[in-house]
Amino acid sequence: MKYLYSFLLFILLLNFSCKKVAATQEVTDVKDSVVVVDKISFQLGETLVPRAKEDLSKWKEYENVDEFILKFYSVSSLEALSNAKELADLVKLMKDTIRVDKLNELSVVARFNVLHNETLRLADMATISTIKKEEVKEEVGRILELYAALNSKINTIYKAEDVQNSIEIDTEIPVNLEEQQGNLSSNQKNNLQKTKNRQ
Repeated sequence: MKYLYSFLLFILLLNFSCKKVAATQEVTDVKDSVVVVDKISFQLGETLVPRAKEDLSKWKEYENVDEFILKFYSVSSLEALSNAKELADLVKLMKDTIRVDKLNELSVVARFNVLHNETLRLADMATISTIKKEEVKEEVGRILELYAALNSKINTIYKAEDVQNSIEIDTEIPVNLEEQQGNLSSNQKNNLQKTKNRQ
């Protein structure tokens, strides 16, 4: 009898332990099938023209921001908020160390300041516990638009310089028309004299 109770107790313990392992395996399988879909995706903004890219490649702070901001084109709300402080720090460092003289204009500096303010706003959102995903998405979109606008302004500066360099006439030195009169025909001289008299 004594052995019978021991044997029954052993069987019951074995039965309970086997059921517990099976239940644990079922829960583990269910957790693996859960997929989180919370991605914010944007199209890539304006990139720099080749000559601007070459000049700005020497500016390490700009390169750091350019590389880091790529993460924000496809990011979850949680990732955007957790990376916001680092982005704000990188943008501040970039705007404080403008290494390309052409970009030290008020219109460009203003764009740097606005971009920095928006990154600070995103970093502040990370401290708000009731922030909504839509608000984070909107702010990330605004930051990416401002970054594209900054690149567009930089491209405009370089394109304008290229156009200025391609003009053959030097507009800085005034042309003395009287010196060129010797090369003109008599008909052209008469027209030139009439133009002077009208003035």
